[in-house]
Amino acid sequence: MSGFGDEGGVTAAELVTVARSHTPHGEVALRRRGEVLELVVGGVFAMDTVDVSTEVELAQAALADHTDPSRVLVGGLGLGFTARTVLADDRVERLDVVELAAPLVQWARAGVVPELADLEADGRCRLYAADVADVLTGTSPVPSQPWDLILLDVDNGPGFLVHAHNAGLYAPTGLHAAYGALAPGGRLVIWSSHEAPDLAADQRALATRHDGATAGEQVITIHREGRRFDYALYSLTAPAAAPTPGRA
Repeated sequence: MSGFGDEGGVTAAELVTVARSHTPHGEVALRRRGEVLELVVGGVFAMDTVDVSTEVELAQAALADHTDPSRVLVGGLGLGFTARTVLADDRVERLDVVELAAPLVQWARAGVVPELADLEADGRCRLYAADVADVLTGTSPVPSQPWDLILLDVDNGPGFLVHAHNAGLYAPTGLHAAYGALAPGGRLVIWSSHEAPDLAADQRALATRHDGATAGEQVITIHREGRRFDYALYSLTAPAAAPTPGRA
């Protein structure tokens, strides 16, 4: 999700709530600040449309490093920019988007805001109201594993959680579950609003336990509303399957 909000002196009267709903995990709300759309989850700013370049980069970087990303999982619907970037790649045959906040999925299907509308109009895309942690561990059987790419953007990274229970996604057990949901040659990429050395170290440690696996870190600097932000992408790539004997 896209960093941290800054009201920039905007008064409450200039904020228009487009949709709001309570969930077991807290309130989720969409609101307009002029032409800017904001997503607030559990009272925590999640993202807005001021600068969505890192959401786009999350998808582009993952897609660029895979030769055949036919099946993709996106954890976290957000405002739909990562999903749309994935769908822009003709190699993608199926996109599963898992979002914890059921109202956000409902608003996307109802076309409440244009940013989220019509994702499922592309027959390759399916939206699911579920916990991506359950999907990765197989506790939730739908959607089913494995994936060529798993993109996680469910928080502002391990250092600024939208939901406290998501901490497990970034822990060694969560990383192991995500790695296990990858197809041969598959890649896990995690978005973070900050550099996360502990996450990087845990990914490297996991990679050393699997022959041919690799871990990576990419820092992306964004200048937004006069401020500098250093976002980061953390990746974990599984080795390709060994060639079948007798086949080229």
